[in-house]
Amino acid sequence: MIYIHIPFCKQKCSYCNFHFSTSLNFKDEMLAAMKKEILLRKDELQNKNLQSLYFGGGTPSILSPDEIKSLIDETLKYFSFEKDIEITLEANPDDLDRNFLKGLSDSPINRLSIGTQSFFEADLKLMNRAHTASEAEDSIKRSQDFGFENLSIDLIYGSPTSNMEIWKQNLNKTIALEVPHISSYALTVEPKTTLENWISKGKVISPKEEEQNQEFYYLSDFLKDKGFEHYEVSNFAKPGFYSRHNSSYWKYKEYLGIGPSAHSYNGFDVRSWNVANNQQYIKKLNSGLLAKEEEILSQKDQFNEMIMIGLRTVWGVDLTWFNKKFNGEILEYFQKQIKPKLEEGIVIIEENHLKIPEKHWFMADGIAADLFMV
Repeated sequence: MIYIHIPFCKQKCSYCNFHFSTSLNFKDEMLAAMKKEILLRKDELQNKNLQSLYFGGGTPSILSPDEIKSLIDETLKYFSFEKDIEITLEANPDDLDRNFLKGLSDSPINRLSIGTQSFFEADLKLMNRAHTASEAEDSIKRSQDFGFENLSIDLIYGSPTSNMEIWKQNLNKTIALEVPHISSYALTVEPKTTLENWISKGKVISPKEEEQNQEFYYLSDFLKDKGFEHYEVSNFAKPGFYSRHNSSYWKYKEYLGIGPSAHSYNGFDVRSWNVANNQQYIKKLNSGLLAKEEEILSQKDQFNEMIMIGLRTVWGVDLTWFNKKFNGEILEYFQKQIKPKLEEGIVIIEENHLKIPEKHWFMADGIAADLFMV
């Protein structure tokens, strides 16, 4: 699978610490550099028959449909697509007007991930989103009108501008709009963000973990009652609408990341990442060089990643594979660490898979961190 990072946004959300630029001055040069990177890295994936292609960012919908199609065409020069390939475009509601959707409907894009975040103005203002509450709703309806049935939306809970009643209304609105996939995250205060600055100056109160915990479990129970499957801590889908791309990450499949700050993984022991600087990225590729660094993952690194990722999913960690992959020292450490958690019921073993019971999923990252080798 391939991930293409589009490092441009109209404006900066208050909570975001991803790599992007609000200047489009070098957009053409960036797209040309990405195409060069696809060529230079065409032999890195063992499986050249792609099951998924994902445009993330940044804001990929800041590109025109023709620019998006040109990147797809470039990918097709060196890779083949499965007949039922999933091709996802992350999009902001304010970009999804009729002209854009008409152009997109004539492209191979068959899945939209819409950055809705909330259907309430106060939430959107706090997050410094570029769209309004009405645009959030209208963009979903328009996308469906143009034939995009495989839709995912992002929703953020635990905002200081929200409460349980508002959260319930957000979820009811989502169900009424018949969205089949939801990615939902607690509002997190990341370092060096506008939100962190506002909180440090007392302009905004800090999100309360207890309230986020309550809203998370309401979210899970509510969506399961509506026919959704809770298949990863932050992801819910109707049957047949799991994100194929993200599920591949969680199952340790190989992937290739194109664009500044994008990461790649060979499915075994090598992880690489591109420089998180647009100008350096373009300059390197224009010189015929890759703008990436890489590391060989030690057994300890691989162990920690497998625990971190696997315990966030409904599939858990496959202990049969796990026991074949790691040496005796790691396995001995692992058995020692999980024993008290098994006794407490914080983790369980089902059909030889280590899992966290769903009632403890809100604390999944902390539980996994307790098992890490340091």
